[in-house]
Amino acid sequence: MSDLEDIKSIDELRKAQAAAQAQGTSITNYHEWENILEDFQVIGVQSTGSYNGDLRLHSEMMEQIQSLMEEAQEAERQQQTRPQNQDSSKVDQKTATDHEQVVKANVANGVSSDIMANYMKYFHLS
Repeated sequence: MSDLEDIKSIDELRKAQAAAQAQGTSITNYHEWENILEDFQVIGVQSTGSYNGDLRLHSEMMEQIQSLMEEAQEAERQQQTRPQNQDSSKVDQKTATDHEQVVKANVANGVSSDIMANYMKYFHLS
């Protein structure tokens, strides 16, 4: 088992597995370790040389990736909610503007009606 502490690549792992199979045994967690080493090769990370070390390093990397993905999703959610908030504030502003226009129109109608009533009163009285 001491030779399993110096495995740094998929090729070395496969050679060790072939040697173990020739002796009638196999490397514990061979397939999982092979997958881990493949992941390391893809992203350019160097193996620690042991299954436990590689497993720990792989777990840490996966946690970091998961964290980054969650942050990206949260940022995307916030980006999507901002336009909705802006749209609702535009609606609120339009509603407030519409309300102001209604009040102004009512005041103008009231004033013009009062003016017209006073005019008619004076016109008919003279």
